[in-house]
Amino acid sequence: MSLNERQNQILNWVQRVDSLSVDEMVAYFDVSSQTIRKDINQLAERSLVRRTHGGISPVSSIENLPFEHRHNLNIAEKMAMAELVAQAIPDGASLFLGVGTTVEYVSRALLNHKALQVFTNNLTVASIFGVRPNIQVRVLAGKLRHQHHDLVGEETLAGLRKYFFDYGILGCGGLDEEQGILDFDPEEAAVSRVLIEQSRHVFLVADQHKWHRKAMARVQPFEKIECFFSDEITPQRQRFLASSGVKVELVC
Repeated sequence: MSLNERQNQILNWVQRVDSLSVDEMVAYFDVSSQTIRKDINQLAERSLVRRTHGGISPVSSIENLPFEHRHNLNIAEKMAMAELVAQAIPDGASLFLGVGTTVEYVSRALLNHKALQVFTNNLTVASIFGVRPNIQVRVLAGKLRHQHHDLVGEETLAGLRKYFFDYGILGCGGLDEEQGILDFDPEEAAVSRVLIEQSRHVFLVADQHKWHRKAMARVQPFEKIECFFSDEITPQRQRFLASSGVKVELVC
């Protein structure tokens, strides 16, 4: 059973704070405490949040949410951002598509492009392009992360360093004004770092809920990114990114 909209909002909210009380959720959503406790029970049963006295907290800062739940979280925003990214990529380009469910939506938006050369360590991305024989796809070797459907490790990094791509497309686990781009897994962060190094143009795609998520592995500062695609951003953060030389593209 999929999460309802309120449960999705709770899940996005709790990942950006140390803890969240039942009273806070009751006041914000204007529902009864019984309704919120039912939401908590359903989220906790799926191991998406950790129960605390009087509320909930994130499950972990070293492990992302399960793949199937991330894939179905903020779908409309991901689809709109993906279309925006696809519009910025010309036919005939070489590109590396990194890990994460947002990047998978970008791959779907690119299916009507012509003569692309796609490199990836994301097995779902590779399967999406499998229906387009006119698009060349190369999957890098590496260690399989079963839960995330991707490949990481030294073989993946070595494979990445053999190429220099027109476009590098990456998602992330979290965003922080001081720490920059973050991920949950150090091996995933390492792939993103090399992806940035090996791309002429670097596009970061992340929705508004990634700001201040509790991810622990640093990827790179924002200065390394050419363009940031998102659904919504505060004026203060937009000015901050502009001061770092980052162009911001927002969904209309």
